[in-house]
Amino acid sequence: MKALIPAAGLGTRFLPATKAQPKEMLLVVDRPAIQYVVEEGLASGADEVIIVNSREKKAIEDHFTPNPELVALLRERGKDAYADAVEAVGDYNVSYVYQEEALGLGHAVHCAAEACAGEPFYVLLGDVLVPDNKMLPAMKAVSDAHNGASVIAVMPVPDDQVSRFGVIAGAAVADDVWKVDSLVEKPALQDAPSNLAVFGRYLLSPRVMELLADVKPGVGGEIQLTDALDAVLREEEMYALVIDPADGFDTGTVESWLETNNILFQRKNG
Repeated sequence: MKALIPAAGLGTRFLPATKAQPKEMLLVVDRPAIQYVVEEGLASGADEVIIVNSREKKAIEDHFTPNPELVALLRERGKDAYADAVEAVGDYNVSYVYQEEALGLGHAVHCAAEACAGEPFYVLLGDVLVPDNKMLPAMKAVSDAHNGASVIAVMPVPDDQVSRFGVIAGAAVADDVWKVDSLVEKPALQDAPSNLAVFGRYLLSPRVMELLADVKPGVGGEIQLTDALDAVLREEEMYALVIDPADGFDTGTVESWLETNNILFQRKNG
């Protein structure tokens, strides 16, 4: 089972900071944002993390490449804690596929189709951090309880934010689990079937990857993952794990990135 991290985007909202530095490499307290996501993927039980990268974002690959010379230099200078951190990140089981054109999230996910080889797979959006690494195992438990069904993470959002997200329609089957009937992309509040917004963590059946091969460009001329999820709902059950908003952190805008840094810094330093 693989954990996919789409990371080929332009990081437009962070320009000019992301002109030469990938957004995923921006620091969150003490490590790049993407390192949190890779560590979450590895902690999920996935046997490999696959980053769907752009060929221009070499810094991401450099970060996860072993650097024995730097490790040796740090140890010579008595900086063993730094050496240990550099050595550990270079040993993570990370591989790469490439999205040659920015054709949407669904297209990015499908770039890893061959690597997933007909298995269920996770998708972890790099804008969202889950530092305690507990969300994906909880989603896997829901999937296991429902015959391997796809599971998406959702969170309640205030009324004034509903129109910013994809939201689910369905019904609760447990305190924190819904059976999903459909997904609605960025509805007006009066048209929203719930206040449960898709959060950026997915556990998807192999059929979703198959359907992505046939999804036509949708909103913005891009291949949307949501369209494949809508299609799979006509064939398979899907469930949603309702999470506490405090369990995850958005870094998709400058404001939310700064807020995440402040919260996680306070947590780390008590």
